[in-house]
Amino acid sequence: MNRRRACLALLAAACSFGQQIQDSSPAPKDWVCPMDPDYRSEKPGVCPRCGMKLVARVPDRLEYPLEVSYRPECLHPGDPVTLRFRVLNPLTGQAVKNFETVHEKLMHLFVVSENLAFFEHMHPQPQTDGSFTLVLKLPYGGMYRMLADYYPAGSVPQLAVNTLIVTGTAPQSKLAASLAPCPARNLTASLRLDPSEPVAGLQTKLFYDLTPADGLQPYLGAWAHMLAVSSDLIDLLHLHPFLANGGPTVQFNIVFPRPGLYRIWTQFQRESVVNTVTFTVPVKSL
Repeated sequence: MNRRRACLALLAAACSFGQQIQDSSPAPKDWVCPMDPDYRSEKPGVCPRCGMKLVARVPDRLEYPLEVSYRPECLHPGDPVTLRFRVLNPLTGQAVKNFETVHEKLMHLFVVSENLAFFEHMHPQPQTDGSFTLVLKLPYGGMYRMLADYYPAGSVPQLAVNTLIVTGTAPQSKLAASLAPCPARNLTASLRLDPSEPVAGLQTKLFYDLTPADGLQPYLGAWAHMLAVSSDLIDLLHLHPFLANGGPTVQFNIVFPRPGLYRIWTQFQRESVVNTVTFTVPVKSL
């Protein structure tokens, strides 16, 4: 019995010593960005890339589907259309009513036309039942692709793609590479690529050089917002700068999923004016 008590005492002492070692060891990098989970920190704060608040643990990544309805049932070019969005909990099938703010809004919506001539970045308005609504006019006939960005409370940021069809056809124009400096409302952006010929599946760095460089401001909680869309409208990529500090150069890192042409819209704010610049980037196969 005495031997058993002695063994238990030694075991308790060992456990206590081990706990002391564990308590004195450096804290692991447990704070994570829910949008860029590869960014981790030893203390709470915000992500330097996207500006989102760091969380202690990223929940399991479940897809929260987006239900889209609209009226009138038949859409015509130039006529107003009312869109309604409902985010559904994948476990219960019920509409989600609580959302986290993402870049100063509860939902972001990007809309592009099939000829890639029309682009809008909008923010549907939340309703008391948890849905979101938006009224807009679509200028052309044909297909439109929509990318919605939202963050259900207790989950992770979500991206959902949907399609609208408008009667008629859109004016067609041959899409070609376009990398010349792009003037906007009160600034001009020049684009540099690294590598100079992007390769599908590999990282490409996009450097935007802005002139004038004074008066730049964060726009919706980030130094810039980008939407890259493949010419066949299959791939839609929403990105924020990898490196930016309010200076004249803003860097994005992107992996183009497939070869082909990508139309890229990027938004900057200068002196309270939102500027949208457009480039068309050719991407080759590996």
